[in-house]
Amino acid sequence: MEVELREIRQHMSRFPPFESLSDDLLDELAGQVAVGYFKAGSDILVLEQELHELCYIRSGAVEVYRRNGDLYNRLGEGDIFGHFSLLRNHRVRFPARALEDTLIYFIPEPLFHRLCEADEHFADFVELGRPRMEAAVEQHKQANDMMITRVRKLLTRYPVMIVATTTVQEAARQIGGAQASAALVLDSPDDNPRYTFTDSEDRPWMVRGILTDSDFRTRVVAEGLPPDTPVGELLGERLITIQSDESVHEAMLCMLRNNIHHLPVLHRRRPVGIVHLSDIIRYETHSSLYLVSNIFNQSSAEGLAKLAPDVRAAFVRMVEEGANSQMVGSALSTIGRSFTRRLLELAEEELGPPPVPYCFMVNGSMARNEQSIVTDQDHALVLSDTFDAKRHDAYFLALAQRVSDGLDACGYTYCKGDVMATNAKWRQPLSVWKRYFSDWIDNPTPERLLHSSIFFDLDSSFGEEAYVEQLQDLIAQKAPRSPLFLAAMARNALNRTPPLGFFRTFVMEKDGKQNNSINLKRRGTAPMVDLIRVHALACGSQAQNSFERLDAIGNTQLLAPGAGEKLRYALELIAMARIRHQVIDIQQDRVPDNNIEPENVEDSERHNLKDAFQVLSNAQKFLKYRYPIPARTGRSR
Repeated sequence: MEVELREIRQHMSRFPPFESLSDDLLDELAGQVAVGYFKAGSDILVLEQELHELCYIRSGAVEVYRRNGDLYNRLGEGDIFGHFSLLRNHRVRFPARALEDTLIYFIPEPLFHRLCEADEHFADFVELGRPRMEAAVEQHKQANDMMITRVRKLLTRYPVMIVATTTVQEAARQIGGAQASAALVLDSPDDNPRYTFTDSEDRPWMVRGILTDSDFRTRVVAEGLPPDTPVGELLGERLITIQSDESVHEAMLCMLRNNIHHLPVLHRRRPVGIVHLSDIIRYETHSSLYLVSNIFNQSSAEGLAKLAPDVRAAFVRMVEEGANSQMVGSALSTIGRSFTRRLLELAEEELGPPPVPYCFMVNGSMARNEQSIVTDQDHALVLSDTFDAKRHDAYFLALAQRVSDGLDACGYTYCKGDVMATNAKWRQPLSVWKRYFSDWIDNPTPERLLHSSIFFDLDSSFGEEAYVEQLQDLIAQKAPRSPLFLAAMARNALNRTPPLGFFRTFVMEKDGKQNNSINLKRRGTAPMVDLIRVHALACGSQAQNSFERLDAIGNTQLLAPGAGEKLRYALELIAMARIRHQVIDIQQDRVPDNNIEPENVEDSERHNLKDAFQVLSNAQKFLKYRYPIPARTGRSR
């Protein structure tokens, strides 16, 4: 493929709806686009113009207008327009004008319809006219299916390639230097074009075979071959490969059918990597269920702490295979609860049975089933009303200390605000907790609002679940009837705002630590969770997870039609951007955090984040209007 066509293909493959296309369709697409350049202020599409091409923005910005001249939308790099006209009467209904100097790729109508027929995601995107934000979330959800996860997702580097005349000694040096377990062997092309390709320097080659570490043991060392033996003499007659857009499932079946451990991966005929059977095994076994089972098999807190690297491996694996934020959050919360429960079981084995019944309550992200790999502890003890501090508290303090210390060793850091069961204030009988909650709702102050924001995400982790259920019932009954509390919570939820400035710009952090970054938790997921919580309190929902709360809110008249769905997609996009950033940190041996630098984010994700932050901003503006401060009653003096 020519360099120019390769660049077109690479650019379009980064943006929906083209990123899901097969390699063959992408190649066909790159070969048929026409290029147009438009100066700032010039018309691209005129009302009622006849149109037979799909428009794709390669660079620049475009404004799209309604028939009456009102601005309909602003589009940027990677966006498409004109598809509605192609699907209807071939007349432009939404005129378009270049806001900046703009480069457009024009995709001919026959190819447009072929893409619609060949790729279901592409057809859904253009036919349903879904916003970019929604389409990105839905596409990510579909990508989670193991049967359609493409084998190219397992590739982490290009293969080692050596010429057939290379000696076995030199080949071993090259493979060892690359820390690889196999290399592809190249030779001059023959009459069979199946494995023939052209390298980056336009030299023709043919893939003759693969040389593995097992071959060195069985065919070189065991046979006593001299070190100057050409590697071409070691190759078998049959080469088995797989195309890069085949599924991981198909790759596994291919290995099993042919009893091989290494599988060369090709894009058309060009080698792009080698998959080892262990790659697929890791892909299958680093799951949350496997890890949870291992947690309950540990007999000590030290053994649990040794599983911390496995948690990160499971986290990375889930994200790489396409899990969405709800799946990741639920899995990590399940793992966190499992650590907590096992630590409580071990503590009871050491301390003896508890003197009175109790429930170990978790709060915050674990209670919402929305944990990420960067998290701290938020928990408390709800004790039986038969609890007597003088007789019983020493036991429960020791219990709480063992759990807190154990969780910290497992990677769940101590809470900086001391919201842990080791704090005597958060180690109380059920009746005291009920009094706490009632007082926070009836008499909201800044401190009580802070407590409400933490403790009103609550769930049972171990013990008498009915205790926490009673607290959930109390909140669901009192909060909807407390307009002053809801108004105060609404204003408290506005303390953290999304990082939006003028059109197509972000506002960076100003804390002196991350001057060129955006904290996706502080400026994104946290304020989103806060405002969803307010609406959930208002409708008396007992749901804890933010997405389940949106379901409950959707059954009321609290939000305008469609507003809940926009919040859902926005939360998913921001959460996944945060999660993917943490995966990159882990893979590059950095301590994972919540800060991203926009200039290091892919164009499509940067576009989607701006859309999501705008949804958050609009929802915050509505929050203050929806929950006004009640007028004071009584005469003023």
